[in-house]
Amino acid sequence: MKKLESVSPMQMGILFFVFMTGSSIINIPAPLIGKAENAAWLSLLISGAAGMAMLVCMLYLHRRFPALSFVQYSSKLVGSWPTLILSILPLSFILHMLTAIVLDIGLFMRSSMMRETPIYAFTFPVFLVAALTVVAGIEVMARMYSLILILIVIFIASVLLLGTEHYNLTFLVPVMPHGIKPMLNGAFFTFGFPYAEVFLFAMLFPFVRKSSGGRLNLVMLLTLILNIVTLCVSTVCTIMMFGPLAGVKKYSLFELARTIDVQEILTRIESVIGLSLIAGSYMKTTITLYVLCLYITHLLKLKDHRSIVMPIALVAFINTLVGFSSDMQWVEIVSVVHPFWGSTAYALPLILITVVAFIRKSVR
Repeated sequence: MKKLESVSPMQMGILFFVFMTGSSIINIPAPLIGKAENAAWLSLLISGAAGMAMLVCMLYLHRRFPALSFVQYSSKLVGSWPTLILSILPLSFILHMLTAIVLDIGLFMRSSMMRETPIYAFTFPVFLVAALTVVAGIEVMARMYSLILILIVIFIASVLLLGTEHYNLTFLVPVMPHGIKPMLNGAFFTFGFPYAEVFLFAMLFPFVRKSSGGRLNLVMLLTLILNIVTLCVSTVCTIMMFGPLAGVKKYSLFELARTIDVQEILTRIESVIGLSLIAGSYMKTTITLYVLCLYITHLLKLKDHRSIVMPIALVAFINTLVGFSSDMQWVEIVSVVHPFWGSTAYALPLILITVVAFIRKSVR
């Protein structure tokens, strides 16, 4: 792939961790606990292992075609028209993801902080800033996100540690009070969001500097393990804090922060969790928009992805206005449709192309 920009394996790992953890650490625990109950952390281990398998397939394909993105080596392996047909599901779901991430910010702000403000007052600025960041390029994103990630990690770790006096270990048992079915349901839910989404980085691997050797494999695998551990810890802390009510707290980490009051010195620190959600979702929005523009550019063989950034961001913004009729309908889409759609849109094309690449070992 012809390109001017490049990042190190460590910077790619930072982008990957931001993408996988940014919004999911706040959005995942409550619905996951509602589905899997106390076995929520086991669901994360299962879905995380499935995400690891997808990542291994992507790294194998990157080793075979180090200079090509998923769209480009798919065209080389199965042809342009089959790739175009195969891309219908991924493209539609990436656009849905882009809408969902930003809409979550608007719904969070309206339900938790500014109830009378229309959603577009939150979503439009996010899309605008994300589009400008995409135009700036992946190198700028990698450097900027390194600093933002440090602040988010400090905020979230502080909240989880300050809440220890309220944790009740007895809430963690029994682990599977209603058998294995809720755990598998939770695993399916978390595979659709966030672990099937590792697929998007098959478009970004060609930006890693070739002089880095084989370090990308190690960095990406360790980063995914760190993400799984992080989500498991936040989920377990949520269960220990709220017990049977953990599954009905919509933004559980935000609610956890509300309970913290240290000697009337540290109060109302849920605001830092709100900032973490906005920052994490913004970074994930930017990466998703970047990948969507790259995907379309490579699929249609356009010269530069920057020319379509603003139009695509505008389409996604309009989708946040007309794509759902009520908050409850959106919750149902994310909880029921999203996991199945995401699993199908990302896992099936990746598995198919990996099998073809394995069979056609002579293709370079």
